[in-house]
Amino acid sequence: MNILFIMYDQLRFDYLSCAGHPHLQTPNFDKVASMGVRFTNAFVQSPVCGGSRMCFYTGRYASSHGAHWNGFPLRVGEFTMGDHLRKLGMECWLIGKTHMKADAEGMARLGLSPDSVIGARQAECGFDTWIRDDGLWAEGPDGFYDEKRSPYNEYLKTKGYDSENPWADFANAGVEGDEIATGWIFRNADKPANIREEDSETPWLTSKTIEFIEANDGKRPWMAHVSYIKPHWPYIVPAPYHDMFGPNQVPAATRHEVERQDPHPVFGAYQENKIAQAFQKDEVRQKVIPAYMGLIKQCDDQLGRLLDYLEETGRMQDTMIVLTSDHGDYLGDHWLGEKDLFHNPSVKIPMIIYDPRAEADATRGTECDALVESIDIAASFVEAAGGKVPDHIIEGRSLLPWLRGETPEWREFAISEYDYSATPQAAKLGLAPRDARLFMVFDGRFKLMHAEGGFRPMLFDLDADPEEFHDLAKGGAYQAEIDRLYGYLAQWGRRMSQRVTRSDDDIKAMRGRSLRRGILPFLADGTEVDEELLARYRGKVKHRYDES
Repeated sequence: MNILFIMYDQLRFDYLSCAGHPHLQTPNFDKVASMGVRFTNAFVQSPVCGGSRMCFYTGRYASSHGAHWNGFPLRVGEFTMGDHLRKLGMECWLIGKTHMKADAEGMARLGLSPDSVIGARQAECGFDTWIRDDGLWAEGPDGFYDEKRSPYNEYLKTKGYDSENPWADFANAGVEGDEIATGWIFRNADKPANIREEDSETPWLTSKTIEFIEANDGKRPWMAHVSYIKPHWPYIVPAPYHDMFGPNQVPAATRHEVERQDPHPVFGAYQENKIAQAFQKDEVRQKVIPAYMGLIKQCDDQLGRLLDYLEETGRMQDTMIVLTSDHGDYLGDHWLGEKDLFHNPSVKIPMIIYDPRAEADATRGTECDALVESIDIAASFVEAAGGKVPDHIIEGRSLLPWLRGETPEWREFAISEYDYSATPQAAKLGLAPRDARLFMVFDGRFKLMHAEGGFRPMLFDLDADPEEFHDLAKGGAYQAEIDRLYGYLAQWGRRMSQRVTRSDDDIKAMRGRSLRRGILPFLADGTEVDEELLARYRGKVKHRYDES
């Protein structure tokens, strides 16, 4: 069996018709959900691109692998799903974005050349790269945001888009008169991107995915991480998707004035940043959200193109499909934009899994409300490839029992972490980098946010307050729930996360091994051990060789 691990950047959990969106129809996402299981309580382990993706790729929490934020390198030697899957005979490929930054210092220290197979995998999150393009080819006075070459930009040049950076000048810009109307400016979001739809980013990556599948037909089983940049900003989309939705289809912002009354200091700092201030304007939401919906609709159509290809070629019967996202998008909810904090629009993600095997027949078209973490994907792939999950390394749990209709022993709470030390909010709060850290613990009803740096926590009761408006930690009435959730956080903090070179089975096998190899310390009279262990040390005295 092969695996298509498809990730959409910044796709909210509730912007799919199968998740109940009132206006956005996504029949192809819905189709995969009808063939598999939709997990309705899936959470990322860090609500930011880089940190979240490293959790997906390693199956480990952010504080275990250490690559918390965008541009924080994943250290050399960190196990990834590629390492685990190759041991089981499955290739592991990248098609699209990773947001991975290589640990160049670590590679140099160990003498690993990025041109070697091992070095290249270390530099690419353990993947072999079919094509990598992280998508943000921004350019300013000091040069490009991403200094690597963009394969997508090179493709556009071959299609006649005459520019040094056609990503910026065409794919993510409209036209106003004879001027470029950049997608970086929200007022341009309702303009069609100045590019043929078939040349835009999402169709391009779908074509690359089909090329990969055709080139690898009949070879070793593979897992392909197909990682789309959209619907991540810039929020601009080509025709005909630019005007499929209008301001009348923009849902009212999920926000309440009570959230602005004595907010938690970290929450308050994020409410005041420039992203939040932009999305607090109704005119911005009415421009951006229709474009965001158009980007999702294009993603759905391209998913349909890929599904059609799999069906026409008979590959649907031997290809597992996973649809998910690296985090959500506030879009003005809770007076915020982007992601970063732990309200559901940011930390909760879509998660749909189709397993073609007969064992999954009983659950097709169902939903599962178990508390799922993004790190469960790596564990699921190891089991799907026929392996035993190395739970001393991978901290997630396989989701395959749920697909088989089983009810496995499961976690009581989900965890997410956020290191915001590199942000203006940390500087505004006067925090040392080591104190600019947040933790979420959610038990399915109560959600606690702990902030380092001496701040109080935040607490929400999602049964009574599903919109997460009322911070119950402001008063003292819920101290028992706060203490209980802190107990969960302490339990999680005591996990075994760094003993990755010896499994429990390895350790059990080691027990007593030294005894059988002659190490017999602390014996009072020898009766403490079996006689066979002393056999080497019994017998007549051997005479010393006399040199005279």
